[in-house]
Amino acid sequence: MTSRERVLTALNHQEPDRVPIDLSGHRSSGIAAMAYARLRRYLGLPPRPIRVYDPVQQLAIVDEDVLQRFQVDTLELGRAFALEDKYWVDWTLPDGTPCCMPAWAKPDRLNGEWVLRSSVTGKVIARMPEGVWYFEQASFPFLEREDLDRLEAEFSECMWSGIASPPGPIAAGPDGMAVLAAGARALRQQTDRAIIGLFGGNLLELGQWFYRNDNFFMLLAGEPERAHRFLDKLTEIHLRNLEGFLAAAGAHIDIILFGDDLGMQSGPQVSPAMYREYFQPRERAMWQMVKQRAPHLKIMLHCCGGVRELLPGLIDAGLDAINPVQITCRGMEPSALKRDFGERLTFWGGGCDTRDVLIQGTPEQIREHVRRQIRILRPGGGFVFQQVHNILADVPPANIVAMYEAVIGA
Repeated sequence: MTSRERVLTALNHQEPDRVPIDLSGHRSSGIAAMAYARLRRYLGLPPRPIRVYDPVQQLAIVDEDVLQRFQVDTLELGRAFALEDKYWVDWTLPDGTPCCMPAWAKPDRLNGEWVLRSSVTGKVIARMPEGVWYFEQASFPFLEREDLDRLEAEFSECMWSGIASPPGPIAAGPDGMAVLAAGARALRQQTDRAIIGLFGGNLLELGQWFYRNDNFFMLLAGEPERAHRFLDKLTEIHLRNLEGFLAAAGAHIDIILFGDDLGMQSGPQVSPAMYREYFQPRERAMWQMVKQRAPHLKIMLHCCGGVRELLPGLIDAGLDAINPVQITCRGMEPSALKRDFGERLTFWGGGCDTRDVLIQGTPEQIREHVRRQIRILRPGGGFVFQQVHNILADVPPANIVAMYEAVIGA
């Protein structure tokens, strides 16, 4: 099988020739740049510039030699963009490792800490204090005053400024859709890997981004009409952007990735009733557009946390695959998920616990853990291997190698 055939076979709930592998196919299956630099040295690979394509999480672009070494079956659509040196500037990671940051998102020093500024207005949108390895949100546009007339402008600034990875800022100009289409077409012609197109379409998370978590929860619980107005306006923007995205890139990708972290360690952030009222109808509208305009595409949702209670509603809305399958959360026990939802939902993840096992275990403990997860999730298809979220900066390289070697040998 080609990589694309392998991934699509699994998504169609059939067992491929081997377990498909995702590494850096999207912004939650990647590897922190500090860990990636150590991994390349450990593997004895020649030094290459470390390019950080996601400034907030400081994720590295994984080079072709590593993708081949671990038999990776996926690519992110963003790999078609920002290829020239002009898009990159030098920076230094928190551990002193030299790297390159996107030119539109080079961190700046302010009052003793690193900050990311909007490439549109220059305002500080994220901060990384000393001793911290990632940027955190620093600006909530509707915290003091809600202004729905500003929603689209603020949303665009968020998407196309310092926190966005390619192709976002590159496709933001007047010829953006033509640029997106050309890049997607070129990438398709260059690879037989399954291509994942990151769209987003976040609802709960963007409410939290605009209002701050506490305020948005109070809005949902106490002012439903106002919450619906915000979400209606946001969904209009998403649908319009989705139409353009599908027209430009839909024919050249295999999976379209939406995002919304609906869960916590202890279960869903919202009740099933609140999910059905606020989020399911709007997800269904977006996902039905995908099925109508590009029926070959599989719909995946990046959704962290314990979301078992929400899975029936997500499936009913049209979901094909869920990621990252956070197996340490309440209700996310993999054998029960496979038993109850495995015929209707692909589990894109859950292959290795990154919170405890990958970072603290021995290589042999990691290999056994991965083999056990595969035994549970592989039968009948509906499984693509990915560790639970990104490989963090302090994961030992021997553990990373043990994880992928266990999958390859399964």
